[in-house]
Amino acid sequence: MPRTYRSDRRAAQARQTRRRVLAAASGLFERQGYAATTVRAVAGEAGCSVQTVEALFGSKPRLLKACIDVAIVGDDEEVPVLDRDWTDQARRAGTPAELLDVVARVIGPAQQRSAGLVLAAFEGAAADAGLEQLAEELVRQRRGTATWIVRELRRTSPLRASERDSVDTLWTLMDPAVHARLVRRLGWSRQRYERWFAASAAHLLVPDLRETDRQETDP
Repeated sequence: MPRTYRSDRRAAQARQTRRRVLAAASGLFERQGYAATTVRAVAGEAGCSVQTVEALFGSKPRLLKACIDVAIVGDDEEVPVLDRDWTDQARRAGTPAELLDVVARVIGPAQQRSAGLVLAAFEGAAADAGLEQLAEELVRQRRGTATWIVRELRRTSPLRASERDSVDTLWTLMDPAVHARLVRRLGWSRQRYERWFAASAAHLLVPDLRETDRQETDP
């Protein structure tokens, strides 16, 4: 029993250290950018050794990816974004408006937490091969989320365009650069961004009810 206690305590300490490193790295990546943030600086900010950071994350690109993953979902639980509770709410939505309201309330906080980190990855990708791989992974990840949302949206309504074109449109609306321009540059609140996102997605992806009626009555 004492051995189990010590093991549990070590696991808890390791998790606390990981959280400190992630918090330190996220702050530095946001403030300084990817290139100017060193593993040594992260270790100093987190109060641990460089070896500890390397043992936890392996490389600076993987450290940034871990920061982004935590920022997107809001915690360090190893549960993918599409396995989270919000997807159950989305599946229960009966109309496009209900579904997009659920999505917007997830996208808004996720963008607020992660947009700066994702943009740091994209900006550094041209000069770092490891970061280029990460940027491509982030693009695929966002596209996977957009595809899931579009397929759920198609369950509640016909779509204006093909699935591929609809995914492209939603993927663009979800771009962190769009969020950064609206919220950071223009000073939008998160709530305004969420309303804009839901309304824009509905307008671009879902036919107007009057338009649908016309299509049904046309000879």
